[in-house]
Parts: sequence; structure tokens; C-alpha cells
Amino acid sequence: MNVFGVDIGGSGIKGAPVDLERGDLAEPRHKVLTPHPATPDSVIDGVKEVVDHFGWSGPVGITFPGVVTDGITRTAANVDKGWVDLDARELLGKRLDLPVTVLNDADAAGVAEMTFGAGAGRRGTVFLLTFGTGIGSALFLDGKLVPNTELGHLELHGHDAEKHASTKAKEDEDLSWEHWAKRVTKYLAHVEMLFSPSLFIIGGGVSRKAEKFIPLIKGIRAEIVPAQLQNNAGIVGAAMAAAKQ
Repeated sequence: MNVFGVDIGGSGIKGAPVDLERGDLAEPRHKVLTPHPATPDSVIDGVKEVVDHFGWSGPVGITFPGVVTDGITRTAANVDKGWVDLDARELLGKRLDLPVTVLNDADAAGVAEMTFGAGAGRRGTVFLLTFGTGIGSALFLDGKLVPNTELGHLELHGHDAEKHASTKAKEDEDLSWEHWAKRVTKYLAHVEMLFSPSLFIIGGGVSRKAEKFIPLIKGIRAEIVPAQLQNNAGIVGAAMAAAKQ
């Protein structure tokens, strides 16, 4: 069965039909740039462009980079503040004229990885962390999601951790892989101190270059592996969520 998934990120809005039996994209994804400012109207226009590209009619799962409860977007760290306390599910559903499910972006990616990817079959405490414009987090206990953890906003050196250790921070400050890996190590050590996970799954676009930085991360007790679905995990997880509605 194919269901459509859309992943709204700080830099791009990407989507595709997903084959839920294989846990992979059924067609090559289509991507548009995230507008700046990322207001609700402009982002929803981008989502519609992605969905219309495929002529899709049917349920659509959509991720959002912030806390989502019952289809309402509660926070907006890397998009316009107009998203705060917005009924995104209703607005997106009206604009697309399709059944819509909305969930946190890292939670979607995590569910996909725990089902089809690096976390499949893993018990205990597992984190998926997505490194991109910010840092997203998805926490699982014995395979069950604890939603909306948003641990990119843990305080590190007096600021949100994602301001210090995201991929965007690496690019903005032109950090070497070695320097950035040290920042990621400090962040992982902080999360490990709080939760003592057995596994960290590193996702986001940077997971395609895992060999450049994961071997440089030292002193973390938990196993550290790259996401197998890489930057498509959010699309797959969004489609999985839509299929359950």
C-alpha cells in the first residue's frame, strides 16, 4: 500500500508516495525550498506544491519541526511564530482537500527507523537524533515512542544545544568535521547523562556522511549508528502515521 508523506524542514519541504510494505519511497521524492519567513500560508503552499507534483489523492502524513499535539503545532523554533498554537491539521486539510495527519518531524523519522531501519527490533531506551537546521529527537522505550521530546533545546553552554551542535551551526561557522564532532560528543554526553540510552541513531541529511564524523565521537557508552533511511525517514514515518488514521 502506498501513502503520501511530507517532511517539512528548516531548509526544504520534501515528499513522495511511500510503499509501506517496504518502508521506502515508491517514487523519487520532490523537494521545494522552505520559504523564509516560514509562515503558515507560505509553507502550506509549499506542501501543496509537493503533493500536487504527484497528482496525489488520498491520505497525507505531514511532519512539522516542533511539538505537535492532536494536530495543533505548539512550538516553532525554526519556523515563523505564527505556527504556535495553530490547528495545522485543519488548515492543511482544507488547503489540500485531503485527509491529513500532522506529527513532530523527529518522531516520524524515529518511528520509521525503529520499524524499517537501524532501530528495528531494538529494546531498551533508544534515541533517534536528527541533525539539520536544528536538532530533533525521538525517544523510544522498548520500541514505544515518547512523543515531542524536542531535546535539541536542552541547554548546552548557556544556549539551546542545536545552536551549538546542529548541522546548520557547522555550516554557519565553517567547522571542520573534527571540531563539529567534539560539539556533537558534548551534546550526546549530556543526553546520555540524563537518559542512559543503549543506542543513538543519528539521522538527518548529515547521516549520508556518517563515516566523516561518527568515528570521531569518543567517550559515549551507548552504541552510535547512522540512520539507515537517512533523510527519507521523516517522509516514511509521516506516511506510516497517515496510514494509521
